Amino acid sequence: MKLFHRFARLACLCWIGLSPGVHAQGTARPELVLSEAVAGMPQGERQSVRVLTASLKPGDKTVFHTHRFPVTVYILEGAFTLEMEDRLPVVVSAGQAFVEPPNVKMTGYNRSASDVLRLVIFYASDIDTPFLDPLQ
Repeated sequence: MKLFHRFARLACLCWIGLSPGVHAQGTARPELVLSEAVAGMPQGERQSVRVLTASLKPGDKTVFHTHRFPVTVYILEGAFTLEMEDRLPVVVSAGQAFVEPPNVKMTGYNRSASDVLRLVIFYASDIDTPFLDPLQ
């Protein structure tokens, strides 16, 4: 068991590039895009993790909605404008990420007149929780 733990630690160190010695050319190294402390994460013994993609044509918008848990979006191309109740609008561009807070009324927009918006959505929730709750 000790050998397994040593191997696991060494593998992690090699992966993140903290191992002593020379870093081999061509070795993949993750790049931190966003790190944020959030409130409202699921508390159950088991959670559901979903990764979704979305494409919004120029001028498209999401439904007016809330999320029960934080949602992280990563923009692949274009710019995403998020308007949230009682907050200033946020614009997130290609290569950036943003955490949408839980229980806040919001609508997302592609304000571009010509560019498609493509994004990846990461959502951790209690099992069987809907991704969003549409509002009127």
